[in-house]
Amino acid sequence: MSLEQCSLCTNTQALSTYDINEDDSLVVCATCKSQIEAPDTMDVHHWRCLNDSMWSQEAPVQIMAWRLLSQLSAKGEAWAQDALDMLYLEDDILTKAKAGLASEDDEDTVKHLDSNGAQLDAGDTVTLIKDLNVKGGGFTAKRGTAVRNISLVADNAEHIEGRINGQQIVILTKFVKKS
Repeated sequence: MSLEQCSLCTNTQALSTYDINEDDSLVVCATCKSQIEAPDTMDVHHWRCLNDSMWSQEAPVQIMAWRLLSQLSAKGEAWAQDALDMLYLEDDILTKAKAGLASEDDEDTVKHLDSNGAQLDAGDTVTLIKDLNVKGGGFTAKRGTAVRNISLVADNAEHIEGRINGQQIVILTKFVKKS
């Protein structure tokens, strides 16, 4: 492993080794390390570098890119979700990547599931599975309509928000499927 540049953002200053798990480590700069260790301080713009580093052939870089993109996607960053959708990891690497994330199965966490049981995340695109009369909107949202960049209603697992015909509306999750 070369200590010439950060494996994630290619910075050449203040480099150190960061252990991902007991088998894997990578070289990171002080900026990346501080944001990895304190995810609530993540600078979204700094992590645009993942668009390049996620294509690394090194498993530790792939693992960390997947984890960071997952965290950014959960915060509603559509570009991170797009990158995550493009990223392919071998099964063993994906298992390692998922093992390092905070458990998504916490009982306190509200999970938004579509009509097929797929988990919905902020920024996802969904498709309506039936015609919906929009109360107060004066129109009917037709089956098959794509709703892009949805928002999740934090306290209600059955509601999401999306924009149809230029209007922000609340949609029941049982009437959508993830695209």
